[in-house]
Amino acid sequence: MRSLLAALALVVAGEAWAQAYPARPIRFVVPFPPGGGMDIVARAVGEKLATRLGQPVVIENKPGAGTTIGTDAVAKSAPDGYTLLVSGIASQAIVHYMHPKRTFDMQRDFAPVARIADGTIAFVVPQSSPAKSVKDFVALAKANPGRLTFASSGVGGLIHLTGEMFKQAAGIDLTHVPYKGTTQILPDILDARVDLALDSLPAYLPHIQSGKLRVFAVASRSRSSLLPELPTMAEAGVPGVVSATDYALFAPAGTRRDIVLRLYRETAAVLEAADLRAKFATQGIEVRGGTPEALQAELADELAKWGRVIQTANIRAE
Repeated sequence: MRSLLAALALVVAGEAWAQAYPARPIRFVVPFPPGGGMDIVARAVGEKLATRLGQPVVIENKPGAGTTIGTDAVAKSAPDGYTLLVSGIASQAIVHYMHPKRTFDMQRDFAPVARIADGTIAFVVPQSSPAKSVKDFVALAKANPGRLTFASSGVGGLIHLTGEMFKQAAGIDLTHVPYKGTTQILPDILDARVDLALDSLPAYLPHIQSGKLRVFAVASRSRSSLLPELPTMAEAGVPGVVSATDYALFAPAGTRRDIVLRLYRETAAVLEAADLRAKFATQGIEVRGGTPEALQAELADELAKWGRVIQTANIRAE
């Protein structure tokens, strides 16, 4: 009888402990600078999640070393549900190969919590480009191997590797021109000093709308609700080019399952909010949620995909 009572007491205590979460503020670590897409997503989701959880969600930007500084900080934090990582699935898969000296492993050191959204990567050319479609651009590149250029926001990043993926899928040779960021790319593509940017859409949108740039396709799995008239890269004639600036929530490995599931359920509820979806849409971001299990499977797929791109392009790790 005593053992039964003791067992019941433990069950009740465990349930009370689970219900008590969260008892203090939660920290979202964003391994990117303030103001970018990841920061915008983290703040928007964190604000609504705070209301549902009854505790503040504090955003801490910890950029640097290709996102490894902030990611490492979360990997080493207590697995208690109070320090979480908001980061990209594809970008973390790329970090796996491009930063071999990192001290963490996404599959080993993190518990996937929730898929949040996808940002749109678009195929953008100068207004004066002789190409009128993706197929035209491919034909032009095949007729002039190595002469056409594509811009990226840095060697070994998602945008660079998306360009390399396009080269491989289309069977063409383009010259990579790395910049320090999209703000540096814009003047050169506007003046046709670079021939292509397969880049995150929002910064280019005003120039596309004004007619100063043209956009032929999106690299998403499906068409963008922001520009539904644009085909996917597969529809445009180059299947195998699938890339997005994605957003997801991770906890340190060892975080209790009930906490992970609570965070997943509350995040999924937050993503249904119409005002949140509208805010994301202005940034070319579309909600695409998912369970912890789906996120874990997607991370494995992204690791395999970007590993192939990096190996084929013979890009050397740092």
